[in-house]
Amino acid sequence: MGRHCAQCGVALGERGSFCHRCGAPRDGRAAAGAGVRSTGGVAVILPWAIAGVAVLSSVAFLVGQRFGSTGTPPAAIAANAAGAAPSGRAPDISQMGPQERADRLFNRVMTYVAEGKSDSVSFFAPMAIQSFEALAPLNAHQRYDLGLLGVVSGDGAMARAQADTILASQPTHLLGLILGMRASGLLGATEARAAFATRLSSALEAERRKALPEYQDHAPDIDAAIREADGRTPLRQ
Repeated sequence: MGRHCAQCGVALGERGSFCHRCGAPRDGRAAAGAGVRSTGGVAVILPWAIAGVAVLSSVAFLVGQRFGSTGTPPAAIAANAAGAAPSGRAPDISQMGPQERADRLFNRVMTYVAEGKSDSVSFFAPMAIQSFEALAPLNAHQRYDLGLLGVVSGDGAMARAQADTILASQPTHLLGLILGMRASGLLGATEARAAFATRLSSALEAERRKALPEYQDHAPDIDAAIREADGRTPLRQ
């Protein structure tokens, strides 16, 4: 008898760790709660155990950003970000376009981070990362979202690489500088983190005048990062 997804009931193929329809783990388990877990080469670490990273102070702002401007009630936003369909059934991510799939998984991961559900972060962060990588070539906004997934899953090197790529073509891009600051904090590179914070503060006003779409989408996170940069938000240890 063929295997079926415990979440949505669809018949599962022979390969893959996740359901192709709803994205749930195909073995039906909740992840073991744990410090570090390697999935597809990505080390997933308890987000609140990462020394030197202040991203969790602002991560709640990221949840539902792509839904927040629609006037949808907060409860519905949370359900959408977590991946629930209006009927209560898991959405069919296999029928979504690549960008929508990446956005949905990003919001799902950030919701789990905000809720402290490290097991769910461990399962879904690798899927979200792969979804963004499949969008290549990536623009600055996509690279920032991909880098944030690296930060909350403990992959500082990947997050720093995304920051460096953004800044290689746009040296004062706020999202690149924020990502560089946070990735450096994750990697324990104190001097590099301070240098990114200084660059972020210096570039802030001129960059904000550009009113780039990604700056508008991530405005609360930019505000939080400025507080991190000038020391008004203490680093989480």
